[in-house]
Amino acid sequence: MIVYRKDLFDANNLAAPDSYEDVLAAIKKLHNPPNMFGFVAATKVDENFMSQVLEHVFLANGVSPVNKDGIQPLDKKKTTEVLEFYKAIADASPDGELYWKQSRELYFGGKAAMIIWSPFILDELAGLRDSAPPTINDDPTSRELASKTGIVTRFSGPSNPEGAAWGDLRYFGITTDADIDNAMAFVRYSMSDGYTNTLAIAPEGKFPTRRGDEENPNKYTEAWSKLPVGVDRKAPLSDLYSAEMVEEIVGGLDNAQRWGVEEGQLALASKVVNSQVINRLVREYIDRVRDASATVDAMNKALADIQ
Repeated sequence: MIVYRKDLFDANNLAAPDSYEDVLAAIKKLHNPPNMFGFVAATKVDENFMSQVLEHVFLANGVSPVNKDGIQPLDKKKTTEVLEFYKAIADASPDGELYWKQSRELYFGGKAAMIIWSPFILDELAGLRDSAPPTINDDPTSRELASKTGIVTRFSGPSNPEGAAWGDLRYFGITTDADIDNAMAFVRYSMSDGYTNTLAIAPEGKFPTRRGDEENPNKYTEAWSKLPVGVDRKAPLSDLYSAEMVEEIVGGLDNAQRWGVEEGQLALASKVVNSQVINRLVREYIDRVRDASATVDAMNKALADIQ
C-alpha cells in the first residue's frame, strides 16, 4: 500500500495518491530535500522488496509479463509509462541502494511524503514497537505520526484507470504423508471457529480474506479490527486508525492481484520475479544506461528466455 502524510496532502489541497498522476502532483508540491523527500522508491536490485514494489506499480498500469499461454511481451506503451513513473519517484528519493529499511526510517523521521510498504508498518507507525520507533518527535511511543498518515491500497496508471492492489495470500498445505482427516479438520477449524485466532498471529499484516459467515457477513472483519497489534505495547487497529482507513485496508483485498494468478501461470510469474531481471533493468533505466524503449526491448528479450 502507499503510505502518505495525509496532513501535508490536506494542507496543500492534494488528492490522495491513488494514481500515477496524483503521486507526481504531490511530489511536485512536497519534494524539498533534504528536509522532505517526495518519495522513497525501492532501488536495491537484490531485495525482494523492490520486486514487490515494482509488481504493484506494473499492475497499477495493467502490465504483466505472463498470460494464459505463458510469457508474453510487455506492451511498449504501457511499460514505458511504468518506467517513466518509476524514474520520477526514484528521482524524488534519496541517493543510494534503497529498500524497506530506508523507506521506513525516512518516513518515521518525517522526511518522506510517501512510501510503498506492507501493512506490517501499521503498529510501528503508532509507536508500539521499540525496535522501530517513529522519530518524528522526541517520544518513541507517540501516535502522532499514525494520526497524520493515510493509506492507499488500490493504485492506478494512465493505461489502467481501474487500478490494482497488490496482495500476498497465505495458504494451508496438506502433505501427502500427513494425517489427512485431522489436517483437513484443522484447516476447517482455522478458517471458521478458529479464524479470529488465525488472524491474531499477526493482525497488522494478516487480513480476513473471509469476511464473515452466513449469519454475519462482517463477522471476521469486525473481529480482526479489534485484535491487539504491536510488540512492546498493544492496541487494536480500530483504536489507532479511523474506520475509513481500516476499511481501505480490507477493501484492498477486493482488488488484490498478483502476476499469473488469474491466468493460471503463478509458477511462471514466480520465476520472473525470482530472476530479478525486471529489477535490474529498471534500475539500469533509472541510472540512464538505456532509454525507455530500449529497456522494454531488453526486458522482453530477457523474459523470453524464462521457461
